Amino acid sequence: MTGILSYGAYVPPTRIGFATLAGRPARPDDSGPERAVAWSDEDSVTMGVAAALNCLRGFDRASVDAVYFASTTHPFLEKQTAALVAKVLDLRRDVGTSDHAGSLRAGTSALRAAADAVSAGSARRVLVIASDCRLGAPGSALERSFGDGAAAFLVGDSDPIATFAGAHAVADEIVDVWRSQEDRFVHSWEERFVIQEGLLPNLIEAVRGLLAKLPAAPAVAMRAALYAPDERSHASLARALRLAPEQVQDPLFGRLGNTGAAFAPMLLAAALEKARPGERLLVASYGDGAEALALVATSQIEKLEPRRGVSWHLARRRAVRSHEHYLRARGLGEREYQPARDAGLSATIHFRERDADLAFKGQRCRGCGAVQFPIQRVCETCFRKDDFELLRLSDLAGRVVTYTLDYFFPTPEPPTIVTITDIEGARVHLQLVDTKPDQVHPGLAVTFCFRRMHEVGGRPNYYWKAAPLPEGDA
Repeated sequence: MTGILSYGAYVPPTRIGFATLAGRPARPDDSGPERAVAWSDEDSVTMGVAAALNCLRGFDRASVDAVYFASTTHPFLEKQTAALVAKVLDLRRDVGTSDHAGSLRAGTSALRAAADAVSAGSARRVLVIASDCRLGAPGSALERSFGDGAAAFLVGDSDPIATFAGAHAVADEIVDVWRSQEDRFVHSWEERFVIQEGLLPNLIEAVRGLLAKLPAAPAVAMRAALYAPDERSHASLARALRLAPEQVQDPLFGRLGNTGAAFAPMLLAAALEKARPGERLLVASYGDGAEALALVATSQIEKLEPRRGVSWHLARRRAVRSHEHYLRARGLGEREYQPARDAGLSATIHFRERDADLAFKGQRCRGCGAVQFPIQRVCETCFRKDDFELLRLSDLAGRVVTYTLDYFFPTPEPPTIVTITDIEGARVHLQLVDTKPDQVHPGLAVTFCFRRMHEVGGRPNYYWKAAPLPEGDA
């Protein structure tokens, strides 16, 4: 039966407290409500890649037939994000790619489309990624309620951890939350109108329509992942659906924030972390109507290798020092000079070096086994020519050989840590992130993450960076 084979999630480690958003200093402890915020080198693409890498752990990437990327914050209006992500993940060249956008329920729509594709036989395995990085205007209520994050699911029909049991959707036209091509910030109409005329009636109709299609009434062993913009409306929705508190997945307000098109999928990923065989799962999202999906956990869920789920990411955090630092990280601070709007990075160089820059591929010499980066024709060790096998360096671990602190590279929190990192003999020049200068030392074990380097000409430029290897992964 068609279902979810694996899942993954990503939550940026950076947190900003509600008090900090109000202009007060960051709290020294973990107390007080907060939300997750993508930092200056993160966006919907980098977060989606991180969630997908976690999801695909232990699975053959060559088995993925399609990638569906859902977001309301794609980096380009006319350029496919899914194709970029497929290259970064080093998937097959004949993989199908599709972007889902334009609605907050794009994530569940992509998940449903993947299930339909597998059931119809047009794909065996589909990777679904939902990722969002929305901006609320500084000082607005949306700035406080929004959060950033991503979820990924591998959909197939072989040994699923949760099978699809039904779906129901309704379409509606209401101007409640929107952002035009010219807008940087999301806009919302009056809150009571949005909740009473949009969110509640649509979600209630979608969920009740779904339950009416199911062969049996919902049992007590049910966990519902429900979209809502805030804690109060989430509670109202749960009451209207007559769900007991133990049947509702924690919406994580005050810890994560509303992650837009990724919100309901991320709650589903969090529910899968604790799901038991036979438990019914329900996920419902809102946007230009509503959509609800039902799943049933199988015995396979107890056999899945542990994932870095939502809870793993929420457990690691670092507080933003001030609202000003946050604004600078998101490019909202005052600048003496505006970014250049020329052609930016050469498209020819980008095309020629995309295997190294995006897929992070090096090579291993078939003669002496030496690993080298970037790709070249002659082995630096044994001088054998044109006799290499490609090697995905992002799958490996490395160690810092030496490092320097760069106080001139533009970043909201100088200095930038720049390293020479050894990856099985190859020496690679990489920035080091998610750590502090006093925690860096030669020999530090690192893993690799896909991040933004800068933006020139209105186009983001991506590359890989190093990050300290999490405990237990050594």
